[in-house]
Amino acid sequence: MSQMIEVRWHGRGGQGVVTAGETLGEAAMSGGRYIQAFPEYGSERMGAPIKSYNRISDEPIEFHCPVLEPDIVIVVNPNLVGVVDITEGLVAEGALLVNTPQTPQEIRERLGFTTGRVFCVDASKIAMEELKRDIPSTMMLGVVARVSDLISLDDAIHAARERLGEKLRPEVIEANVRSLRRAYDECVEG
Repeated sequence: MSQMIEVRWHGRGGQGVVTAGETLGEAAMSGGRYIQAFPEYGSERMGAPIKSYNRISDEPIEFHCPVLEPDIVIVVNPNLVGVVDITEGLVAEGALLVNTPQTPQEIRERLGFTTGRVFCVDASKIAMEELKRDIPSTMMLGVVARVSDLISLDDAIHAARERLGEKLRPEVIEANVRSLRRAYDECVEG
């Protein structure tokens, strides 16, 4: 990676979008990269649309401005597709990673997104099967590892264990790790 990559996360309050962005940063940092991870807060509350951002680079990052033209957009809550302009500013050759049971082609058609890459995974289904709760953010780290060179799957798993280990029981952490691996294996491009 010779350039800085900018990432924008979309989700709803309470889905772990901020934690996932921070965990992505930690995973990239453990891989020797420079990072920024920051949320966009307003008067958000549980269930309200929120955004979180990352910058990841091989070089020190010396500026602190908003992410306006992300290279990767990650959509944690599929109900935001068509409600929020999730492709706003996404660079033409960028990647769109969506938690949805829909196909990448269906997402392309819904959004009119004709350039770039689209990856879909039903992370909510995985979360319900593994965690018994619809908290799909951690799973999306598996998709990032699968589709980019920002982080490896091992770095994503290590960072998730570290971050979640601060507040969750061991069996819940391992359910998250299983979920992350499944998302890595089950994501599809189209």
